[in-house]
Amino acid sequence: MTGKSAVLFVCVHNSARSQMAEAFLHHLAGDRFEASSAGFEPTCINPLVIEVMREEGFDLSDHQTKSVFELYKQGKLYRYIITVCDESTGQRCPVFPGIAKRLHWSFDDPASFTGSHEEKLALTRKVRDEIMATIQDWLSGPAPAAD
Repeated sequence: MTGKSAVLFVCVHNSARSQMAEAFLHHLAGDRFEASSAGFEPTCINPLVIEVMREEGFDLSDHQTKSVFELYKQGKLYRYIITVCDESTGQRCPVFPGIAKRLHWSFDDPASFTGSHEEKLALTRKVRDEIMATIQDWLSGPAPAAD
């Protein structure tokens, strides 16, 4: 055990929202939390996400997507399972062994954005900023449980 609470962020492809959440939690509270992310149908990191995260000093270009089901099969344990996709998708998350608190934070999927590159970039920045604000609020609220 690391003495840190393990947190798993889950979304559909592990290509955008969960990757951003993992990076922000690691940055803001890596001393207290071991952040991971995974998806139901992992693909590759969304290039828009790489671009908007780079603007904030995060390089996600070498990140690999992971399968939530592979983590489950490996017997990984988490204190928090946080879905960052729509409610119906979040219900597909397997029940991990051990004691985990499930949370759901709904964010728009950058893969669904349409328009010009600049318009999609602006929408992705909005999601990035919403994720960062949500994590900051969570960290500043009643203290999340430690292991």
